[in-house]
Amino acid sequence: MAEKKSGIDQALIRDLANILNETDLTEIEVEQDDLRIRVSRSGPQMVAMQQAPAYQVPAAAPAPVAAAPAVAAEPARNLANAVTAPMVGTAYLSPAPGARPFVEVGSIVKEGQTLLIIEAMKTMNQIPAPRSGKVVEILIEDARPVEYGEPMLIIE
Repeated sequence: MAEKKSGIDQALIRDLANILNETDLTEIEVEQDDLRIRVSRSGPQMVAMQQAPAYQVPAAAPAPVAAAPAVAAEPARNLANAVTAPMVGTAYLSPAPGARPFVEVGSIVKEGQTLLIIEAMKTMNQIPAPRSGKVVEILIEDARPVEYGEPMLIIE
């Protein structure tokens, strides 16, 4: 009779945690036989701060603060025309390292034309344009992880 191993494989957990750090994912889960391990990291912690009542007066006057230079506000992006990631993986903007990208800002694309590649589980998946139009913004960086549903580029 085979002896069942008891305890948790700490090396596997460390490996999964390293994968999270390397790929910038927030969660990973593996299942093998009757063992299931899920490793996740929490996002930034939200801290609630209580606002001081309006009638309180500070004990000392605050020191004068130098005026900050004016910064133009970035216009809000219209993500209605965004092409989103259909899967989790690593996005590549060109067919090979050093090759010309599939599309650039200003490129006119036709429906079905390859926009980029997402590598998932050692498989290169071509991502086609869902519609014809002009690429007005590329929202991702080459060779970086993307999450499911993440906006990658905008076609108008």
